Amino acid sequence: MIKEIKYLIFVLFIFFFFFFTIKYYFSDLNKINSNRVNNDIDDKLLMNLKNLPILEDDTNDSVQYLQETNINKKKKYNFWELIETNE
Repeated sequence: MIKEIKYLIFVLFIFFFFFFTIKYYFSDLNKINSNRVNNDIDDKLLMNLKNLPILEDDTNDSVQYLQETNINKKKKYNFWELIETNE
């Protein structure tokens, strides 16, 4: 008997939890508050975007091109030779 009452209390608790959660989520008050918060966030974002400084472009001549002669001068290494030279 106590076991059934315990299960009934658990089921009722779960049911009421979901019921009140869904009721609050779909309430008009929650919709109004969520829209107000979203509008506040948008307004703050726009204000911050207006206050951002514009940085100058300093990437001129930052790319260095390699000559073809440097590419062909690769040294061939053998793994075991590298270990022997470090000793």
